[in-house]
Amino acid sequence: MNKAKRQAVIAGNWKMNKTPSETKALIEEMKPLLANADCGVVLCVPFIDVAAAVEAAQGSNIKIGAENVHFKESGAYTGEISAAMLKEAGVEYVVVGHSERRTYFGETDQTVNLRTLAALNAGLKTIICVGETLEQRELGYTENLLKFQTKMALTNVTEEQLKNVIIAYEPVWAIGTGVTATADQADEGNGYVRAAIAEAYGADVAETVTVQYGGSMNAGNCDELLSKVNVDGGLIGGASLKAVDFSKIVEAASK
Repeated sequence: MNKAKRQAVIAGNWKMNKTPSETKALIEEMKPLLANADCGVVLCVPFIDVAAAVEAAQGSNIKIGAENVHFKESGAYTGEISAAMLKEAGVEYVVVGHSERRTYFGETDQTVNLRTLAALNAGLKTIICVGETLEQRELGYTENLLKFQTKMALTNVTEEQLKNVIIAYEPVWAIGTGVTATADQADEGNGYVRAAIAEAYGADVAETVTVQYGGSMNAGNCDELLSKVNVDGGLIGGASLKAVDFSKIVEAASK
């Protein structure tokens, strides 16, 4: 982390977990544990839990995010949620392009870009996920792929809008598998992302962008991962569903 140049942000991604009542209970448990955080704290929850999360987090330092957003303002898109809907519901952040959305629901680099633009144009802070599969890594494509995905996601994003963007490097082979990239691998991947931003916007701008690591960061490995210069926080899956574990990660990012 380099807090002198950019904010450290720990964001929980709950995936398809927790009912509204469970959401309220978990956030109430988290609030006192996170009250003294010296980093950004975000919880990205299922759509059905947004109202309960916003209410429970009111008056705390916890910001609420959604896990996806559609790229159209309205229309015949059954089951989808627009950026304006999220904004009015009290959401401040949204995750775009998570590997599970790409793998299971057919999202592409192009639709990730459209979702990113829709979110930014609505005033939402946007956490854009990029990452390679194990096969792509073994073939030596990691650097080229991360740079391509980053630049594609940021197509037509202005330098001013980039201030509301976080990039999360999430190696697909480390998502929900319990396998974590080494601290050096995480730093390297995040460095490729930052290099892509530098190529598009300039080195000085790239140094201001928060780049998270998002592959099975937990209470046991967070200190080492967050010690790396290019790791500015984490997009946390399973550990964000446990108040104490999540608070330990936030504590590590607050140092």
